[in-house]
Amino acid sequence: MKIGFAPHRLWPRQPDELTAVLDTARLIERLGFDHVIAGTHILSGELGLSPDPMVLLSAVAGATSRLRVVSSVLITPLYEPIVTAHQAASLDVLSNGRFVLGVGTGWDKTEFDALGVPFNERGKRTTAHLATMRALWRGESDVALGIPPHTPGGPPVWVGGNSDAALRRALRFGTAWHGSGDPTAVAAARARITELADQIDQADQADRTGQTARDPATLDLTTISILLPPGFELAGAFPGALLGGERPSKESILDEVGRLAEVGVSTCSLWAPVDAAALPDVLAWAAEVFRPDA
Repeated sequence: MKIGFAPHRLWPRQPDELTAVLDTARLIERLGFDHVIAGTHILSGELGLSPDPMVLLSAVAGATSRLRVVSSVLITPLYEPIVTAHQAASLDVLSNGRFVLGVGTGWDKTEFDALGVPFNERGKRTTAHLATMRALWRGESDVALGIPPHTPGGPPVWVGGNSDAALRRALRFGTAWHGSGDPTAVAAARARITELADQIDQADQADRTGQTARDPATLDLTTISILLPPGFELAGAFPGALLGGERPSKESILDEVGRLAEVGVSTCSLWAPVDAAALPDVLAWAAEVFRPDA
């Protein structure tokens, strides 16, 4: 299983907590991890600060040489799709194919209201935007992007969400489904993905966007988890379910990661809800536990 990390702690409260992200990204690369992730919140909310993921990942790509850079996730309906396709293609080129576009519909209505985007249209807009971006990356649009992507057909796309609509979106547009939850929840999502694919009539696979469903066996499963290793203190608000249970131990963490692999997860991304100063120690702990032979 491939393991990646966010280059800053979950829900930073002050801008100075983000100043070390490039050093942290370089450390993540040196320790042998696969990728870094960056999420989206355009407005500052109760949870904390959130830098723009495309800007942050561009900086990380320039500071590293091997590490993949993943938006986890870009709130797709809040962004104009042609601009997003151009940004993604540019980052795909400048990173030499290391960029992964993780997408989701979003959940914070305040952000939609601030941008004048109808909250109840977020799913429909996400589907339409993905169709537009894919057509642009493939050269199938009436207009051409300022730069074509490095990766043929465009960068990999991880589609987040647990609803049937999101799972169908992953089948039509994704290289991976991107979710969260314990192994039982992931196994249920995997089974539902297969059911939804089977429900699509073979004589009429194309939906209104012209995209077709894929073989569910070719869709990767990726997850995101919250890692609080034993001996580390939680900083900030409680983040929800922790990898390894309410009182995680090395053994319970490894057990859950192993069970995620058993249900088909190929990539796991981790957020650490600790003080920024403790993040390098969390990374060192994770490297010893997850990559003992690296």
